[in-house]
Amino acid sequence: MTQLIAPRVFCVGTHHKTGTLWMRAVFRKLAGWMGVAERVVYPSVRANVIPDGERIFLFSWSSNFRRTILNRPDTRTLHVIRDPRDVLLSGARYHLHAGVKGEQFLHIPRDDLGGLTYQEHLNALPNEEARLLFEMREKHAQTLAEMLAWNYARPNGIEVRYEDLIADTSCEGFREHLRTLGLTEAEAAKGADIFWGNALFGGLAKPEDRVERVARHVTSGKPAQWRTRLPRSVAEVYAEEYGPALVHLGYEDHPTNWVEEVRHAA
Repeated sequence: MTQLIAPRVFCVGTHHKTGTLWMRAVFRKLAGWMGVAERVVYPSVRANVIPDGERIFLFSWSSNFRRTILNRPDTRTLHVIRDPRDVLLSGARYHLHAGVKGEQFLHIPRDDLGGLTYQEHLNALPNEEARLLFEMREKHAQTLAEMLAWNYARPNGIEVRYEDLIADTSCEGFREHLRTLGLTEAEAAKGADIFWGNALFGGLAKPEDRVERVARHVTSGKPAQWRTRLPRSVAEVYAEEYGPALVHLGYEDHPTNWVEEVRHAA
């Protein structure tokens, strides 16, 4: 009989504009309350970051963990994705004004953009359609590639959609995720409280209660914004180029039929 190994390495993975700030705040506060170590890891990290015999939270905001970590028998993962069309809209808005901290790529002059930075080029484009098309083939394409590269069949993984998190006003769904992750009942209850306190439907419902960085990142947080905010012309291009990705991720059952649901005035 195979001996069950208690989980002690908790990997939390998100992607750009999929609730990263929310999950980062929740799990860092929870780790502090639990007295458990936490750190962000990158594929380039070579040192053994996992302490012997102790629990640890490991974060990757591109969900790019080393396989040697993911394949450990004592590892559990919680992975969050979001409808890529809403990721596109959120990213394009945010990148117009995001500062250097945490978003250095926006502020590096590029030869292929005539010496402009990503952000300068985005702001110089003539209209929303042009900005969305540029974003679609730049940062968005990278983010979508990361989502597609993830192994969704991991037996030690919990797959979560942002759309379900933002609708989880009772916090029971998140509490159950924490139980499945391997936390105790008391830890899961505390995590649910922290989750609510950092949610747009909970402790951050009022804009004045949001710290500056959260306020810069967030405009709505509502799901399926693409139905009313994605220009039809952009939706048609998106469906042709990335429609199969929407099907692969389970957000559509056909790569292009969804375009008929777009109700943007343009």
